[in-house]
Amino acid sequence: MGSLGVPELLIILVIIVLIFGANRLPDIGRGIGKGIRNFKDASKEGPDDHT
Repeated sequence: MGSLGVPELLIILVIIVLIFGANRLPDIGRGIGKGIRNFKDASKEGPDDHT
């Protein structure tokens, strides 16, 4: 199993569009972005900051 190339990524994108529809993609991307941002913020705080 090698790394993902451009053709594989395009196939994955087409499958995602077929499953969710083109209208829902911006909402899904926004949700993923918020999740990544929350994860980065939580990892910066450290274990002692949570009370």
